Amino acid sequence: MGKFINPFTDFGFKHIFGREMDKDILIEFLNDLLEGEHTIMDLRIMNNERLPETEQGRKVIFDIHCETDKGERIIIEMQNREQPHFKDRALYYLSHSVVEQGIKGTWDYELAAVYGVFFLNFTLDEENRPNNNRNEGKFRRDIVLADRETGQVFNPKFRQIYIELPRFNKEEEECETDFERWIYVLKHMDTLDRMPFKARKAIFERLERIGSMANLTPKQRAQYEAEWKMYNDYYNTLDFAVEKGMKKGMEEGMEKGLQKGLEEGLQKGLQKGKAEGKAESVLLLLEMKGSVPEHLRERMIAETDTALLMDWLRTAAEVGSVEAFMEKTGLNG
Repeated sequence: MGKFINPFTDFGFKHIFGREMDKDILIEFLNDLLEGEHTIMDLRIMNNERLPETEQGRKVIFDIHCETDKGERIIIEMQNREQPHFKDRALYYLSHSVVEQGIKGTWDYELAAVYGVFFLNFTLDEENRPNNNRNEGKFRRDIVLADRETGQVFNPKFRQIYIELPRFNKEEEECETDFERWIYVLKHMDTLDRMPFKARKAIFERLERIGSMANLTPKQRAQYEAEWKMYNDYYNTLDFAVEKGMKKGMEEGMEKGLQKGLEEGLQKGLQKGKAEGKAESVLLLLEMKGSVPEHLRERMIAETDTALLMDWLRTAAEVGSVEAFMEKTGLNG
């Protein structure tokens, strides 16, 4: 267990981003995420525990639901475990934040913007993998409602941002933007000996203090350690399953390959044996009819086509001399 908490446990994620008393950290992160678009001055962290479909789902998605000073709804989720149809699930969750804005009675349908920010500890799909490498490709994808032909945003009120952590491979000194610095820190936080970028951005000094294991209360530490164990056990189990699956696959592949190799080898051996036997028979017949030139002997032994060798055997039996055999078969030069 490192000097800092793992931000991708349930406790760690909410301890950093989900507390009203430390909401300036969330504000800074969102402003760096949306740099150049607009600035969030304040926000309110809302009741962020949406009931999942199953008890197990509660261990998978950690929601932070907030509303900005401009009324925008922002849902931030951390997804550790790969699951089918995650993009559909994200769309379903965000749609709830749209529908919830409906007003009974007279209403002009004006909506507040809804943003979904999804941290993923896996990669989404094959299309975003250059050379089929799951750790390459864009680590951030911004999804908007836009005109298909022109790419122009049609309605800015619905936005999804996917951050695929396995694709972010930059080192500390390679980070160019404050957003990249955030992702570097969050991805490596529980393995860091020191908090980088403090001299560049004061919020990282604040993050160092909040994320330090030494600053947790005994109750917080006990809760974190229990969740960290579950998190660590899950990934150890996953790694073991992958390793075991690969080993089993290799063993089965080798077994099948060996079996196939033996079968093919036996077949080739039999084929070669038959060919060599027929070649020896042809040579034996020819030697009874004269001296066999060395080039003809080598040609016979090298031949593996048993049908051709059988033809040569019949010819050798019919002719009266080696010269006549070479003339009839075209092997005279």
